[in-house]
Amino acid sequence: MTTSIAMVLLILGCALVTWIPRILPFILVKNMKLPKIVLRWLAYIPVCILSALVIEGFFEKDSTIVTVQWINVLVFIPTLFVALLTKSLSKTVIAGVLTMAGFRFFFS
Repeated sequence: MTTSIAMVLLILGCALVTWIPRILPFILVKNMKLPKIVLRWLAYIPVCILSALVIEGFFEKDSTIVTVQWINVLVFIPTLFVALLTKSLSKTVIAGVLTMAGFRFFFS
């Protein structure tokens, strides 16, 4: 097997392994009627996951020392403002990327 074929198969395998746990639950639950308590609980999941990912980005751990990544905290503030103002995921992501690019260009 040539290297390029092996690489394509590897990429397809990674895509499949990534796709299955993200899409399969939607397929399985699509035609089911879930209880209201489950639906209320599921409504909090995206907020919890997003919060955990964002807050994790504020800190960096070196062996035993935890340090605050101030650039990430500073970029978060205008990004959060855009998110609350526009309620648009795409505008929020663009604002965050551009703000981080600006901070890294001018302060790094």
